[in-house]
Amino acid sequence: MKMPPRRGSAVVELALCLPFLVGLFLGTLQFGYSFFVYNELQQAVRAGARYASLRHYSSSTATPDSAFLNAVRNVVVYANPAGGTTPIAPGLTTAQVAVSVVFQKNVPVAVRVAVNGYQLPGIVRTVPLTNKPYVEFPYVGAFSPPVS
Repeated sequence: MKMPPRRGSAVVELALCLPFLVGLFLGTLQFGYSFFVYNELQQAVRAGARYASLRHYSSSTATPDSAFLNAVRNVVVYANPAGGTTPIAPGLTTAQVAVSVVFQKNVPVAVRVAVNGYQLPGIVRTVPLTNKPYVEFPYVGAFSPPVS
């Protein structure tokens, strides 16, 4: 006995599979975009830490002076020590860049640069980053604390 053709079965299959396929597509897009932005942040933090490790340090404490701090933050956010208008990552500000100097025997030995409080943007949701990414470089620049 011959079965009559089943009409509409393709539409039913599409309706069952479409939510899974859309979720898979959005998840892949979210992961790829987040990975791209995080990689940009990682490169910027590395460039800022490298710049800080070579720059003249004139503070006698582990707290950097404002010129040093602003220049390093601008390198991380704008890829330019003088500053800029367009950040390398969407929504990144200089206030979210943490710069710390490690001292041993009253001499700077390392510089650590991190991103703190940044919301990693995404298509579906954002991911908060706390002290990530971070890089620590040995300090090899000129150290000349003020004479008191």
